[in-house]
Amino acid sequence: MSRRVLIVEDELHIAEGLRFNLEAEGYETRVVATGEEAMEILLAKDAPPFDVMVLDVMLPGKDGFAVISEARQAGQLVPTLMLTARGHSSDVLKGFAAGADDYLTKPFELAILLARVQGLLRRRQWSQTRDAAFRFGDGKSVNLDQLELCAGDQTFRLTLMEANVLRFLIQHEGKPVSRKQMIEQIWGLREDTDTRPIDNFIVRLRRYIEDDPTSPKHLLTVRGVGYQFVANPAKRSS
Repeated sequence: MSRRVLIVEDELHIAEGLRFNLEAEGYETRVVATGEEAMEILLAKDAPPFDVMVLDVMLPGKDGFAVISEARQAGQLVPTLMLTARGHSSDVLKGFAAGADDYLTKPFELAILLARVQGLLRRRQWSQTRDAAFRFGDGKSVNLDQLELCAGDQTFRLTLMEANVLRFLIQHEGKPVSRKQMIEQIWGLREDTDTRPIDNFIVRLRRYIEDDPTSPKHLLTVRGVGYQFVANPAKRSS
């Protein structure tokens, strides 16, 4: 079965090197050099979907952060590996907050990139785990295997990273978790990293989960600590 990769890279020698080596590994590829071209392809109706996108941050015109943010807002959830010459943790988290699923700093080893692409494919095809489907609250459920969250008659598609954040919180259900824990255990970054992108993930997840995002009952803020997931608020208050 063909595995399709969209490469968004304006440096020709890098783009062609990625294309050659990915195709040698059995991937079908398409290469574009601008964010505008990428968005046109991603949002084209009736076009075959891509399985992975390799997205450079520094692009002419619309940069990689804008591309992934607009793609996610449009409901395009292709797993995305961002390439960046910016190795600062704040830039990495900015990419995650925009909707990226993984990152790799330039220069990179080809073997590492191929492993990251394969990792995104594996994560998209999550094997069943005991917490793949989780029911909570009043008729809400999340299927981390299918990357879907259901609240009432609405179904929301999650990005891989949104699912990772929610999985972490569910695994610690009823216990406060710090931003430091989330930075280190979800993203593998050092503790002095800017934590504001974590807050952005929580804001997005509250829009899916909470009846009133301004007065959350499931994703609580624990002042001075971080966040806490509460599956059944009624039991907690009784």
